[in-house]
Amino acid sequence: MSSKLKVLTPQNSQLIFIDQQPQMAFGVQSIDRQLLKNNVVGLAKAGKIFNIPTTITTVETESFAGYTYPELLEVFPEAPILERTSMNSWDDLKVREALAANAANGRKKVVVSGLWTEVCNVTFALSCLADTDYEIYMVADASGGTSVDAHKYAMDRLIQVGVVPVTWQQVLLEWQRDWARKDTYDALISIAKEHSGAYGMGIDYAYTMVHKTAQRVKHGPTLDPKSAA
Repeated sequence: MSSKLKVLTPQNSQLIFIDQQPQMAFGVQSIDRQLLKNNVVGLAKAGKIFNIPTTITTVETESFAGYTYPELLEVFPEAPILERTSMNSWDDLKVREALAANAANGRKKVVVSGLWTEVCNVTFALSCLADTDYEIYMVADASGGTSVDAHKYAMDRLIQVGVVPVTWQQVLLEWQRDWARKDTYDALISIAKEHSGAYGMGIDYAYTMVHKTAQRVKHGPTLDPKSAA
């Protein structure tokens, strides 16, 4: 049986963020950049609540690309930042060692979010797959390319060599799998409310209007209609 038939779990996964830095984001044209950042941070928070080992790698931080998004670093305040010069993260021994340490514990499904899809993501994935028996799960909506075509054809190329395309919310819900898992339920719902757009709005509506729970923010008094006619 193909190992890819096994779903992502908190026990078989690890996570890597590649070059989620402002100068790299400035060049992204395949997705709205604010949406991209929202998805990246949502994915990071998911990794946090499921205790997914997470690697953060950067390129030429002070000379070109700028510092990793503070919202991402805030999720993992103690994580080391693996700085490098190569566009290909796999060329840096620190990155290989970090991934290998996690893979040694059975975490061979590597979930990837990076910039740019057609450069840093592609070269990392191709090199990693060539040298290891890891599996790569590319988070398409938490990655971005310099054009719609650049992102699309990079994803196509990756799929051709066995990379699995996923979305950040798909990963979140696959890790949860069962709503009866109450130890992560509340934290997952909080992520969805903040980062999942219409799905999050629907959760707020269902909680307050159907289940009659309190609103999650306090506000001033609601004033009755007062006709000016």
